[in-house]
Amino acid sequence: MDWGMKNRLSQVIQTDGHCFFMPIDHGYFQGPTSCLERPGETIKPLLPYADALFVTRGVLRSAIDPVKSKPVILRVSGGTSMVGEDLANEGLTTSIREILRLNVAAVGMSVFIGTKYEKETLLNLARLVNECEDYGIPVMAVTAVGRELEKRDARYLALCCRIAAELGARVVKTYWCENFEKVTNGCPVPVVMAGGPRCETDLEVMEFVYDGIQKGAIGINLGRNVWQNKYPVAMMKALHSIIHKKATAKEAHELFKEEKNKARK
Repeated sequence: MDWGMKNRLSQVIQTDGHCFFMPIDHGYFQGPTSCLERPGETIKPLLPYADALFVTRGVLRSAIDPVKSKPVILRVSGGTSMVGEDLANEGLTTSIREILRLNVAAVGMSVFIGTKYEKETLLNLARLVNECEDYGIPVMAVTAVGRELEKRDARYLALCCRIAAELGARVVKTYWCENFEKVTNGCPVPVVMAGGPRCETDLEVMEFVYDGIQKGAIGINLGRNVWQNKYPVAMMKALHSIIHKKATAKEAHELFKEEKNKARK
């Protein structure tokens, strides 16, 4: 691995080998998502506990302080919306020149395996890897499922992650599922867990994060389960304790309750 690639990966993956990415890229297909109408204000109290931001270039330039920012993973795919015909019909939205101009630590794009646009999104990934490897920029592949959440089982996600790694992704973001070790065991590059829709309880979030870390994930890329929580800082601290301090789900939940009570006073 060349120096530039290693340096950029070290910005987003900490020395303990783990990471906590804060995604605020939802607006690229959802519009002004609840609690993310003003993304710069939403993340301000959360930044101390995040290792990197996953964000589009528009929000990066308009809402993120370039002097005090965390390392950036730039979302570089898009072209669809929630009201469009098919979320899987994405393309690359950002040039390598723009990626370099913004001085980001990594880039991320979605692939939609098992959809009508599987080939197009996988070739987009390969093309992005080809360009980014020339400049030492890591690519994170996001194993997106669009509206078809029922596909999120170990067999399907293991397939997606392995294909993304085979095409050159340096990191793969995917969903937690039952038997998650089948996903991580078959993927030769680091796996980061996505959050998906908000969980029903706070403890449920901590339990799946803890389980995934025990089964081989290096970290998380959680947004809605954090900044849509009534106590986002408490949730951020609790999850940070699982990722970087080896806390159990129960210990993290106790920390969450302590921080929540402080916030109420």
